[in-house]
Amino acid sequence: MGGKNNITKMRRFLALFIPAVCLVSCQPDPTVDESLVPTAYLHEAVEQYTDVIVHDIFSPPTASRNYVYAAVAGYEVVALSDEKYQSLTGQLRDLSPLPAQLDTAHVSYRLASLYSFLYTARSFVFSEEKIDDYIATLDSTVLAQGVHREVLSQSQSLAAQVSDHILDWSRGDNYAESRSYSKHAIKRDPASWKPTAPAFMEGIEPHWQSIRPMVLQAADQFVPEPPTEYATEPSSRFYQEVVEVYEAVNDARETEKEIASFWDCNPYVMNQTGHVMYASKKITPGGHWMGIAGVASQTADADWSQSMEAYVMTALALFDGFISCWDEKYRSNLVRPETYIHEHIDPNWKPLLQTPPFPEYTSGHSVISTAAAVALTEVYGEDFAFDDRVELKYGLPVRSFPSFRAAAAEAAISRLYGGIHYRPAIEQGVLQGKAVGDYVVSQVTTRAQ
Repeated sequence: MGGKNNITKMRRFLALFIPAVCLVSCQPDPTVDESLVPTAYLHEAVEQYTDVIVHDIFSPPTASRNYVYAAVAGYEVVALSDEKYQSLTGQLRDLSPLPAQLDTAHVSYRLASLYSFLYTARSFVFSEEKIDDYIATLDSTVLAQGVHREVLSQSQSLAAQVSDHILDWSRGDNYAESRSYSKHAIKRDPASWKPTAPAFMEGIEPHWQSIRPMVLQAADQFVPEPPTEYATEPSSRFYQEVVEVYEAVNDARETEKEIASFWDCNPYVMNQTGHVMYASKKITPGGHWMGIAGVASQTADADWSQSMEAYVMTALALFDGFISCWDEKYRSNLVRPETYIHEHIDPNWKPLLQTPPFPEYTSGHSVISTAAAVALTEVYGEDFAFDDRVELKYGLPVRSFPSFRAAAAEAAISRLYGGIHYRPAIEQGVLQGKAVGDYVVSQVTTRAQ
């Protein structure tokens, strides 16, 4: 009897055990199917990152830093997997090769690129939980799409290794050290920049020129001509430049108001109701151009690799553009039109746009928009027409452009229409941005030779 009972028990055990083993061992091998990871996932991730940057209210220069390291991380995975593209190692300042022993078995390189971007992005924002929530949703989405769990796990493992490498590199750019540097000292000199209404914020990032560039040899590699000499005589050139801004606002046509509003991109706009002051959260100018990179990639029906190329080249141009521009801003330290007009022309005058909290010369929009346009033209060519829908979620309409350079030119002149820059800051800013952009595309090669 005991023997028969033991045999019966063994049969019952095997009846339960064998199917359980098959659930594991009889599953198909974890094959990689990149078609399960559409390029739309990349564009959505960049948009989600921009939303978090807007939520956390990063300054324009700092936001450019947020974007560039995440973009480089995502791109480096592309360079690992796509023979048409090459690594940025040795092309960007101090970027060393990825670890030699990377586990790439059963890896979806698209997923690894995507997660590398997101893992790196998470380290540059305050609201990490928003990125974590998005990653959790992404996990569920790709598994439901049919991606094998082992492929997801190994892709995430590779992404973590790449992200850790890029984050280690980022720690050498002097950003952390610059957090303890002195604030910008306000001078009594009437030609010098002063904080403006309504918040009278102190000058942001007065030491941004100390941040390590990506491609530029130094922050002052492309120093523009000095601004027009400050003067108060109505016959002086400077006074006439001020009058141009004054009249541009007073006589603004609807189309010019629309252009000024479309390119505002000021994350520091403050609203005041009685004694209550609150901020309107807006996209940064760099965020707008990263959005344009996404729009252009979708317009061109670009694949994952080319889309990632567009994002990283745009991010590099923006980052070095801000370093170059901020180097000049705090060297010339020029007074804003609003301050001058209140003191010498009309104490009740207001610009169309709220004046940002940093010196006037050169125009940041002019520099970074031109640099970004050069980078995107390198990727997608001249005369690339597109509909800029980036600002739709902020209540602004779509604007259409025949080229990236045309969009940059409109972004530049918008600062005159808005009443926050004199013409020389715009014109010299365009030249400065072109010099930065040209240098970036001449020094960085993404396509394999």
